[in-house]
Amino acid sequence: DREGKIWMDGQMVVWRDADLDLATEGGLFGAFGTAGQRCTSTSRLIVHRDIADELVGRIVAGANALRLGDPTRPDTDMGPVITVASGTRIKAVIDAAVAQGATVACGGNVRRDIAGCEGGTFVEPTVLVGVGREHRIAREEVFGPVLSVITVDDMNDAVDIVNSVEFGLSAAVYSRDINTALRAVERIDTGIVYVNAPTIGAEIPLPFGGTKHTGNGFREAGTRGIEQFSQVKTVYVDYSGRLQKAQIDTHTE
Repeated sequence: DREGKIWMDGQMVVWRDADLDLATEGGLFGAFGTAGQRCTSTSRLIVHRDIADELVGRIVAGANALRLGDPTRPDTDMGPVITVASGTRIKAVIDAAVAQGATVACGGNVRRDIAGCEGGTFVEPTVLVGVGREHRIAREEVFGPVLSVITVDDMNDAVDIVNSVEFGLSAAVYSRDINTALRAVERIDTGIVYVNAPTIGAEIPLPFGGTKHTGNGFREAGTRGIEQFSQVKTVYVDYSGRLQKAQIDTHTE
């Protein structure tokens, strides 16, 4: 925005009854896919306190196992960030989060020593725990491979946290209970909501866009996108050869 901030747009809620294998895969892909450089990347993990330690442990283990390297190679899990300056900015955001009370559970460093990628700037897949909803990192998107973990005890609280930021593009809810998931979906104020899937998606047939200060209110992709970028003209052709009155003039009680 005009102040140079990058706003939070990818958030993932994991409830206590969620499939943790699925949530782990979704969290890793959502946060670290394309090195977190996506408007829908998962920046916040909002997780029920009862499963937080187990889920974070799984995600940390997965993050530590990701292979950094040339993103065009099939054996690479995560590539570099786009510029040296981007790496410096992301590192500063991580350090500021730690200064506010967060703890680095894994990652947190910038590397330029990845074999075969000399000159590339890599930010290690980073998980931050102990993040408060009022922390700056909980309100602004890092646009890098950094996942901030916030624990909750109540689904209403989780939804309130999702809705507390100014922007709303993409969110995800993980739960085995469809009633719990759909009640959250109904209240979440984002343009896209996934159930038991990560916040990153590329569903071309479906409308893409956000709410609040995300975008300009229009939707891209799908037939809705075509309509948004079209100028509609209405044409009436009367081939009857007689006056056709408007419905309001012909209506009888």
